[in-house]
Amino acid sequence: MSWGLLLWLLALCALLALVVQLLRFVRADADLTLLWAEWQGRRPEWELTDMVVWVTGASSGIGEELAYQLSKLGVSLVLSARRVHELERVKRKCLENGNLKEKDILILPLDLTNRSSHEMATKAVLQEFGRIDILVNNGGVSQRALCVDTSLDVFKELIELNYLGTVSLTKCVLPHMIERKQGKIVTVNSIVGIIAAPLSTGYCASKHALRGFFNTLRSELITYPGITISNICPGPVQSNIVKNALTEEVTKTTGSTADESYKMATSRCVRLMLVTMANDLKEVWIADHPFLLMFYLWQYMPTLAWWLTNKAAKRRIENFKSGVDADSSYFRSVKKKHD
Repeated sequence: MSWGLLLWLLALCALLALVVQLLRFVRADADLTLLWAEWQGRRPEWELTDMVVWVTGASSGIGEELAYQLSKLGVSLVLSARRVHELERVKRKCLENGNLKEKDILILPLDLTNRSSHEMATKAVLQEFGRIDILVNNGGVSQRALCVDTSLDVFKELIELNYLGTVSLTKCVLPHMIERKQGKIVTVNSIVGIIAAPLSTGYCASKHALRGFFNTLRSELITYPGITISNICPGPVQSNIVKNALTEEVTKTTGSTADESYKMATSRCVRLMLVTMANDLKEVWIADHPFLLMFYLWQYMPTLAWWLTNKAAKRRIENFKSGVDADSSYFRSVKKKHD
């Protein structure tokens, strides 16, 4: 075989590999590393069985769905949120549809902003189950308001709940994991923990802070390879996050009941989260296109990403000021264009 033919074949193989990757990306609903782990990596059904998993924000949305899927894996569950009656509802459904018994689920009411209670809550979990294998930091609240109109109390609440509350609980659990030299800390961040989104200045700030904290914490735990830190960054997912989002005042929420069919199904997002936990991935991006594309643009082509963000911001703010639902009107139009 001549060198010329060999080089031609190598170039053809490289081109075919590129085409395959492009096709995979067009069909993707998560970053390619996560999708590879889903295809070829360790299965949640193998890796997570018999673990003790503490989930905050377990009363609705991603946390609720996570509880349901974990209950089918034979784990011991700790469900935390402020609304006890909603946690009771989630527990009942876990018992009805999962593989758990009454003794396998602990309802532990928790207010992330009440940091003085976190140490006692951690001790309660350890007393009940003897260990904490996985902490899922999922509790939090979003925001929909222009910065100029927003009370400083809203920013304080977002930082207290989303950032400081999560950091506080993590610090309470971390010494136990260091003592055992193993554990998983999984934090549900957001696409806006990486990119910028108008009407969410305080929310974006809290999520950027979380990403910085956990990336740095991971580097400090380098001597404990058995302790893994995973940042989950979802795009739009079907949940009550917009309905419960704070507005310009800390006592007001949007109460939005807008159509969410354009968002990713909560069950799919949670399945990919379980794959992340099973494979100890450091950071994952979970979103349909065009939102997944924005993750990559912000990572690799920030100038283009800023141009697109500014174009989107103008329309989103106009819709917001005119009383049109800023999320559904903009995201549905963008998704339609992409499709």
